[in-house]
Amino acid sequence: MKNLSDILTFTLPLGLNAHALAKQYWNQQTDEEKAKQVYLNTLAIYAVNFYLNCMGIKTNWDASCNSIRQILADVAVLEIPNVGLLDCRPVLPKMQAIAIPPEAWSDRIGYVAVQLDESLRMATLLGFSETALTGELSVNQLRSLEDLLAHLTAKTSQSKISIPRQEPGNESKSKIQLSQWLENIFEIGWHSIETILGSKQQNLAFSLRSNSNSIESSMKRAKLIDLGLQLGNQSLAMLVAITSEPEQKVGILVQVHPMEGETYLPPNLKLSMLSESGEILQEVVSRSVDNYIQLKRFRGLPGESFGIKLTFGEASVTENFVI
Repeated sequence: MKNLSDILTFTLPLGLNAHALAKQYWNQQTDEEKAKQVYLNTLAIYAVNFYLNCMGIKTNWDASCNSIRQILADVAVLEIPNVGLLDCRPVLPKMQAIAIPPEAWSDRIGYVAVQLDESLRMATLLGFSETALTGELSVNQLRSLEDLLAHLTAKTSQSKISIPRQEPGNESKSKIQLSQWLENIFEIGWHSIETILGSKQQNLAFSLRSNSNSIESSMKRAKLIDLGLQLGNQSLAMLVAITSEPEQKVGILVQVHPMEGETYLPPNLKLSMLSESGEILQEVVSRSVDNYIQLKRFRGLPGESFGIKLTFGEASVTENFVI
């Protein structure tokens, strides 16, 4: 079994939305210890739900929230539609083992360990286990998140439902429909700036406004980009802002930021705009002192396509768009 330091983990900020949800279910409890457990369980489910959505895996958040409301049971499940229940267990600092309550020993497709820092502002998905037969999971024996995704893919295949997943180095096959964004219709994985970047979103909004007055009325979305071990498990946030302009044109601005908890981007990170044929139309490379990079603002007409590519070393991810 691999050591925890050798496997891929995933860290995300727990912002106001996560804590508002946790407090909502905490307030519904009368027992102090139960209320505390519900609060932690909610944060763990929130973190796993966020990660799976970023990986293109659909979840049933409403059903999961209903399970949290159970008064007597220690329930922390996230439902994967047509696949099963994934148990999301909070891990506090210095914990080396996770106790699984009897009510969670069966009827689960797996268990994900979510480490919460002392301030409850950051969550790290440590890994997963398919079973919990002994009623306890050792942190050092968890399998990686890559194994989790493979496990869910196998479970989904058994249900004859495909799970879309984008690996570093693979291009997004389906094009993101930017025109639908103006109607508040978004593809899986694209979230509000606050959801992705937490407290960083205020500075980000200012930098967008400073480029163009029209950007103030734009639609902005952000997506988590994972370039794998090339970045030492550091994730990045790609932000795309669009705005309607005269003569049916659409103005577009693209930025890349480090996730909350990181100040600067890694040097030599390339952000490129590609034509539909793959030709590089513009490109920017990060320096060691850059806390974000962006492409020059550009415009397009409905029906035009382009790609946005992130490259670091031998790893790359491309998002394809159509206006």
